[in-house]
Amino acid sequence: MTAAIRAVGLTKRYGELAAVDGLDLSVERGELYGFLGPNGAGKTTTIRMALGLIHPTAGTIEVLGSRVTAGHGPFERVGALVEEPAFWSYLSGRRNLEAFARAGSGRADARARLGRIDDVLHTVGLADAADKRVKQYSQGMRQRLGVGLALLGNPELLVLDEPTNGLDPSGMREVRELLRQLADGGTTIFISSHLLAEVEAMCDRVGVMARGALVAEGPPGTLRGTTDRIRIEVDDVAAARTVLARLGGPDMIAAASASGPGVLDVTLSDGLGAADVNAALVRGGIRVHALEPQRDTLEDVFLHLVEGIHVPR
Repeated sequence: MTAAIRAVGLTKRYGELAAVDGLDLSVERGELYGFLGPNGAGKTTTIRMALGLIHPTAGTIEVLGSRVTAGHGPFERVGALVEEPAFWSYLSGRRNLEAFARAGSGRADARARLGRIDDVLHTVGLADAADKRVKQYSQGMRQRLGVGLALLGNPELLVLDEPTNGLDPSGMREVRELLRQLADGGTTIFISSHLLAEVEAMCDRVGVMARGALVAEGPPGTLRGTTDRIRIEVDDVAAARTVLARLGGPDMIAAASASGPGVLDVTLSDGLGAADVNAALVRGGIRVHALEPQRDTLEDVFLHLVEGIHVPR
């Protein structure tokens, strides 16, 4: 099966500035793919090329198996939300969708879109608010209505540029749950964001952009990597340090530091795992209340990857 999005050597230059520089990217069908990077990294430029809004300086981009060129692409099978959606605030959510469904499409297509409005409102959780004026909507509701607008054409691919930007935590959760629901239902979703926690919470795979190039890619858990650090909560820190010294030698106990009452942060010696530490503590008569691996967050990985990179605006 062809990829939902495939870019090969994709480049966009504005004079001397390479906004996107030789990008190779593949998004598989059915994925919820997070496109992560600081502002100015090239995310929106890439999205605009995928949607045929601007054209590459070099390289190619294919969407749903068709190459995107000037005026050509499978855009009837793609739904998109680029930046904040604009609606008529004095109209209801339903009337806004009706107006957009009738605009710029053939009669048969307009009928199909109009026939989907009730289903779309239900999908985005706005069925009960469909007849309220948009000016009465919260920011999260307006974003969900924007996603609903992108869904009117029953797209195979949904492309979203910063859909949770400006939302409060409740609105972010609403949009995140909606996108996860759509992806689980088979819609391919390509979402750009600079909000690391949101991407980590909902995406199957993440690509990290910096200065127009893809600098890392993989599932969030894989990007965070493995760990040799654990945090242990015990009833007797001094006794636990003695057990750790016997188990892992002076190097491991030197790396054990108290980070709170009854808590030790430990860097494991080679060949030892968390289960070995837990078993040794229990044998030593120490009660272990908690033992938790300490992995880098996606934010740690992101900052490491883009550290020192200046992205011109």
